[in-house]
Amino acid sequence: MTIETAPVSQSSAAEEGSQKHSAAASALVSNLREYGLILALIIIMLFFQYFTNGVLFKPVNLSNLVQQNSFIIVMALGMLLVIVAGHIDLSVGSVAGFIGALAANMMVTWNLGIFSNPLVVSIFCLLVGAAVGVAQGYWIAYLRIPSFIVTLAGMLVFRGLCQAMLGGGLSVGPLPVAFKELSSGFIPEVIGIWTLIPPIVNAAGKTVFGSGVELYLTSMLLGLLGVLAYAWSGFSARRTRERHGHETEPFLLFAIKTLLISLLTLFLVYQFATYKGLPIVLVVMGLLIAFFVFVTRRMVIGRRVYALGGNPKAAQLSGIKTERLTLIVFINMGVLSALGGLIIAARLGQAVPAAGLGSELDVIAAVFIGGASAMGGVGQVIGTVVGGFIMGVMNNGMSIMGVNVDWQQVVKGLVLLGAVVFDVYNKNKG
Repeated sequence: MTIETAPVSQSSAAEEGSQKHSAAASALVSNLREYGLILALIIIMLFFQYFTNGVLFKPVNLSNLVQQNSFIIVMALGMLLVIVAGHIDLSVGSVAGFIGALAANMMVTWNLGIFSNPLVVSIFCLLVGAAVGVAQGYWIAYLRIPSFIVTLAGMLVFRGLCQAMLGGGLSVGPLPVAFKELSSGFIPEVIGIWTLIPPIVNAAGKTVFGSGVELYLTSMLLGLLGVLAYAWSGFSARRTRERHGHETEPFLLFAIKTLLISLLTLFLVYQFATYKGLPIVLVVMGLLIAFFVFVTRRMVIGRRVYALGGNPKAAQLSGIKTERLTLIVFINMGVLSALGGLIIAARLGQAVPAAGLGSELDVIAAVFIGGASAMGGVGQVIGTVVGGFIMGVMNNGMSIMGVNVDWQQVVKGLVLLGAVVFDVYNKNKG
């Protein structure tokens, strides 16, 4: 008996080991895009850090980088759901410009009393963005007009309305200081400011020791809490998948990915904390990212959006109300476009006719670079955010290096094309 069972046991062990190696390789390949994006972002940042002589990672430049590109990532979160659902929205840049013009006129030009208050104006503009989403989503969802056509028309209509509200080529401003805080402000310091290494000054008044770098503790604490929440959420989701018998990536790969993202985030938070703290717009962006990660991974409506994009017919047959879901996706896009328009106006301190012009291309590029499929049904929030930061770092780095704007467009176009080619290659190979 023992002579017969020994070979079987060895064969079984070998087969089990082979299956584990195969599962690990399969998980690595399936997550290659996500790992590649993170590594690409790190490499691009190090590249520009070197070729800008250390300017890229300076706290003041990082703050400018976030403030200049935050509206792209905010709108990309909405665009992700639109593209995952199998549609496209070309009107986001024009809607953002129109909302900025509307907000500026309400606060500066029109005498509306209480309705000129920045908070009231912001809420009203978000509702207008939702109404824009309803208008465009209705044509797409219920009248079956292709989203490309509807949103192309919307791009022309809202760009024209933006120009008309600003009197052709005029700008409206300056906007109230309280409103500009949305983009240019920093979270208030509650805990206190700590000097890392207090400077020692000699009799001549010259610092002989110590950096004198001040650390904004509230921002540092919020950053630490955010990193801990990210790590806990990742481990929790992994345990849930294992408990339900779903395939998970090897723990070593998961731990390395979590560690890399956490260290990069902590480094950036530290840089912000040594300047003026975390920008308010970064906190807003972080809350939106956390919300959409939760929606896409944990909520039924998120899974239904992916089902809609993956196979609309099957989604409809399974009981999903595809028309209503499509309408919700475009309402969400309208609200985030309006928020993007408010952020642009707050950053500029005024409404200008060119606000948001061409930004729809950066928004769409961020989503595709982040791993979304042009066929729908595929895409992740974190990938989109990383894709948005890749675009932002390239813009910022090339500007510091003095690269001509025309060549910047060439580089961004090639990066986008490369990302889509990589996606198509992976699908064909699979």
